[in-house]
Amino acid sequence: MSDPVSPEAHADATGFLPGLAIDTVIVGFHEDQLKILLLEYRNTNLFALPGGFVREDENLNDAARRVLSERTGLQDIYLEQFYTFGDRNRYDAEAMRTIMRNNGTEPEENHWLLRRFVSVGYYALVDFTQVTPRPDALSDRCEWYDLAQLPPLMQDHTQIVEKALETLRENLDRKLIGFNLLPDTFTMGDLQRLYETVMGQSLHRPSFQRKMLGLGILERVAKKWTGGAHKAPYLYRFVSGKPSEVA
Repeated sequence: MSDPVSPEAHADATGFLPGLAIDTVIVGFHEDQLKILLLEYRNTNLFALPGGFVREDENLNDAARRVLSERTGLQDIYLEQFYTFGDRNRYDAEAMRTIMRNNGTEPEENHWLLRRFVSVGYYALVDFTQVTPRPDALSDRCEWYDLAQLPPLMQDHTQIVEKALETLRENLDRKLIGFNLLPDTFTMGDLQRLYETVMGQSLHRPSFQRKMLGLGILERVAKKWTGGAHKAPYLYRFVSGKPSEVA
């Protein structure tokens, strides 16, 4: 979890709901790879998912949208709440104590950031090319990492990523995941590579194409220019707008 506010500015949790956090799995798709946006906390070599806290005057989903906007610079993106993480063994005061100390703050033993937190998990689907990653006040870097090559993550953030990926796989068709992971127009091959990357398996090309066309969600636009029109693949786009509501 992270938040753009510094811990010394909110030593008594004023303005926030203590014990409740948000962790986000921000997913992009680039060069046939799923990408996950991660923060690296300053002077710690600790990596974490972007996250934050809920303000007293703020709806939970609005807090998640705020966190995502602060880290990506985007406003209209697909966002879904997928799980609540509250096991006692996720509690790790030492990690937050290390982060605070290495950012110039010596926390008191009863500091609210050292207490146990229940975290609500969200995943966000974004156009990789439109994101400008932005670190928070406690981080040196906010960068994309290949899903297959993630560094060790603090607390239970690896499990949060795994749960988000499980949800993506279950919802590929129903939630139309491709809406925010592909550009506005794409080839059937682009769409199949996205599905194969998320599912972690190869798919039969003719069967996949029949399935996608049978869903009634694609509109053929034109042929992609390759220098030879008779060999050029068709371009498609989704027939409705990109979803952006929190489910």
